[in-house]
Amino acid sequence: MTTTAPPPDQQAAPTDTVPVRLIAAFALYLALLIWIVLWKLELPWVGGVDRVVKLVPFVATDGQGASKPAEVVINFLLFIPLGLYLGVLAPSWRWWRTAVVLAGVSLALEVTQFVLAIGSTDVTDIVVNTAGGLTGLAVVAVTRLVLGGRARAVLARVGVVTTLLALLLVALFIASPLHLGPGSGRDAGPLGGERS
Repeated sequence: MTTTAPPPDQQAAPTDTVPVRLIAAFALYLALLIWIVLWKLELPWVGGVDRVVKLVPFVATDGQGASKPAEVVINFLLFIPLGLYLGVLAPSWRWWRTAVVLAGVSLALEVTQFVLAIGSTDVTDIVVNTAGGLTGLAVVAVTRLVLGGRARAVLARVGVVTTLLALLLVALFIASPLHLGPGSGRDAGPLGGERS
């Protein structure tokens, strides 16, 4: 008895392939993350802010105030999708490897702020950003336990939808009167607060 393989257009797609829309959403998320962290939703610019390094997390130090709770929460939330995306795109990585990548991304953003003189470099941000990313990774782990084989598809959809919603929120924010207008000064964040 001879069997023939189904035509290529009817073959099931391999389960380990990454959908293009997920990669595109991840790239879009990274672009938004960089823009939000470095330029606070303003047009990109370089220089104009004193280079400040705050090595003691959360508390006030000489010349530097304590971390603002709203900024801590925002930084935490901004990095949850990074952990989610890494958990879906690199499922074979051990959690500590993902933690190193999360901390490395955060450190790279903080160093970039220092080098370009566009914000303060704060250890608090590295700690909080990494914790946010690890929370996203924990969501991936719990989803895998609950949904089993369907987890990757569900998480991929969540990642794409979350990124599209973030893009919509950014567009609404830019269109609203809340953002800084031209000539508002570079020492303030998007809502008039200090840069971090």
